[in-house]
Amino acid sequence: MNPIKHVAIIMDGNGRWGLKYKNSRNAGHKAGLKTVEKIIKETLRQKIKFLTLYAFSTENWKRPQKEISFLFSLLENFLIKRINELNKQKIKLKIIGIKNFSKKLNRLLSISENKTFKNRELQINLALNYGSKSEILNAVKVMLKKKDRVSEKNFTKYLHTTNIPDPDILIRTGNTKRLSNFLLWQLAYTEIFFEKKLWPDFNEKDYNKILKKFQIIKRNYGNI
Repeated sequence: MNPIKHVAIIMDGNGRWGLKYKNSRNAGHKAGLKTVEKIIKETLRQKIKFLTLYAFSTENWKRPQKEISFLFSLLENFLIKRINELNKQKIKLKIIGIKNFSKKLNRLLSISENKTFKNRELQINLALNYGSKSEILNAVKVMLKKKDRVSEKNFTKYLHTTNIPDPDILIRTGNTKRLSNFLLWQLAYTEIFFEKKLWPDFNEKDYNKILKKFQIIKRNYGNI
């Protein structure tokens, strides 16, 4: 059976769920946060060490300002109310992306990262203001500036995910089959699962079904 060290998730479908059931995209984002909590709990139970969640992309700035503000207020409230609990559970929070938010949110993110830095039970990588193309371009620029030898190993040092194993599994909910500028370098040999359910409808049973499918896949990495 294939071991699972790292699961990455594109949490797609919150807005559509909210419009369908509550006539409000924001209601979908709020419901999606409950799914996040369920999946974190199950990831801990499964003893998986890394969970990366695509929360806000560099392209998401194109959305209406009211929706963006609501998303960030949800995140702020989550950090204020739940970071101590995450810390007690020995969960480490790491932000991947560019911290270019309000002073309040930037401060909360830094406090949360610092408070949980030494935890080792589970590392949650929260992709915020993240875009893989800009991540790769920035890594190249820094590498050239430092005049480091060009190699795959050296290049990965300059990515946001340095010292994090590449994902074994990528899950995308919402019945959309694309990567949306997410971890393009890191997903080279990742097993990808596209899920029809919208993110707020995704549950622990769906999650475990995917984990079990992955464990019996024959992974060749270019070999026979």
